[in-house]
Amino acid sequence: MNMYCQSAFHQLEIVIASISEMAGQLNSEDLDFRPAPGKRSIGELLTHLATIPASDGKIAEEATKEEMEAFYRSISLPTISDILEAMFTHFSQLKTQYENYTEDHLYTETSSWWGVTYSRFEWLLEIVAHMYHHRGQLHAMLVLLNKKDPEVLLFE
Repeated sequence: MNMYCQSAFHQLEIVIASISEMAGQLNSEDLDFRPAPGKRSIGELLTHLATIPASDGKIAEEATKEEMEAFYRSISLPTISDILEAMFTHFSQLKTQYENYTEDHLYTETSSWWGVTYSRFEWLLEIVAHMYHHRGQLHAMLVLLNKKDPEVLLFE
């Protein structure tokens, strides 16, 4: 695998480990906590986090809007263990996807169904940023829920 991809996957390993640690502090009732009306619950946010490696990997391969809608409809992760299992599985699938890319594949530009065009390598950077963004939301939600810092190492 390309050295830059290895570094990006290392960052994904860090973010996934910290998400897993925060999820381990939750009980099933916590999944329903919603910080404000109209915002995702903790369970919805964790489900979104679990699907990002798979969904964004599909987007990097130019999945259509219809394909993405079908993918999202197929996801049901009712428990914390289901969410974590899916996140680890999707991460593993994404890593395999990128391990199979040649240098030419990595730097080939692909377009999302809504019109954004990046190289496959840049899509990987977007996945890292996307995961870190939502991990920050999860951290803030846990602080609101528990009225204390979850004391999870967020960066190495």
